[in-house]
Formats: sequence, structure tokens, C-alpha cells
Amino acid sequence: MPDAVPPPQIPPKPPLPPKHRRASTTAPVLVLAGYLLALAVIAFWPTPVDAGVAPVIDALSRRLPAITRPRVEFAANVALFVPFGVLLTLILRGAKELVLPIALVATVTIECTQALVLQARVPSVLDIVANVTGASVGMLGLAVWQRVRRR
Repeated sequence: MPDAVPPPQIPPKPPLPPKHRRASTTAPVLVLAGYLLALAVIAFWPTPVDAGVAPVIDALSRRLPAITRPRVEFAANVALFVPFGVLLTLILRGAKELVLPIALVATVTIECTQALVLQARVPSVLDIVANVTGASVGMLGLAVWQRVRRR
């Protein structure tokens, strides 16, 4: 019987260098879950969440007329959705184009729910604009940070 020839050995692939390794999405998913819980509490609180600081904003507005309650509320709504843009961009790496539509659907859902269920809350198209703007700022900020970090 002829000697059996062993099959050729295929060497294992070397690991990718750290620069090319794909980061895990586990941490961003966990942070997103916590963020969404906090967002739900804020969005669906039965009374306006800024009611306690309204007198402070009004006092500031008397001294600095540029600081008005609508401007502060708009800025707060922008800031509230910045993490949404950052976290979804990290999670949906291959489908970043879905981040803003998801942000739009989320904020329209929030505003519609406030209109239908929460009598003390006032839904607003400006809140939708501010929230989607915040998600955009989050995406842009992450892109700039990643670009600077690569240099």
C-alpha cells in the first residue's frame, strides 16, 4: 500500500492589527439601553420636566434677554438627542444612513404620544426639529472625533 500523503496544512490567519479590528457594539448597545430608558422618563413624564427651572430661566432672561425659555428648551432638546446620534452611529456602522430616519421616527412618536396621552405636555414641531438636529450633531461630532483620532 502506498504511503498516504497528509493533507496540506493551512496556516491560521494572523490577527488583524488593532487599527483594523472592528470594535464590539456591546458597550454602545448597553449605553443606548440606559439612555433610552432615561429618554422615555423625560419624554413621557406627566408634567413638563423643565417646570422647576422655569423661574431661573425667567430671571436669567430679565438680565440677559437672549436667554429665553423657548431658546433654552430648544437647546435642551438638541442636547437630549446628541447621544442618540452618537450611539446609533456606533451601533449601525454599516447603515449610518438609517440614524436620522430612526431619530425622526422616534421623536415624532414621542410628540404624538405626548399629544394623545399627556394632557400637561405640549407637543411641538420645533421639538422634532431640535431632536433631529441633536442626532445630526451627535453623528457629526462622532465623525470629527474619529477623524481626529485616526491622525
